[in-house]
Amino acid sequence: MNKLMTMTRQFRDDENGAAMVEYSILIGIIAVASILTVIAIGAWVNARFSDLCTALDKGTGTCVASTGVGT
Repeated sequence: MNKLMTMTRQFRDDENGAAMVEYSILIGIIAVASILTVIAIGAWVNARFSDLCTALDKGTGTCVASTGVGT
């Protein structure tokens, strides 16, 4: 019976599971922030290339915005 009580106390005092949950949540937050950052930078770069393509269209060259190919 004493061994069962000791095991019960050890299980109650063990904080490894709680730490693992906290680290998992932290990793999830970092992953979501990273993905959102990459998406935002991609949209910004796409907008810059579209602006450049529009500027080229106003000059002597032509530009296809979907492919980014200009002449």
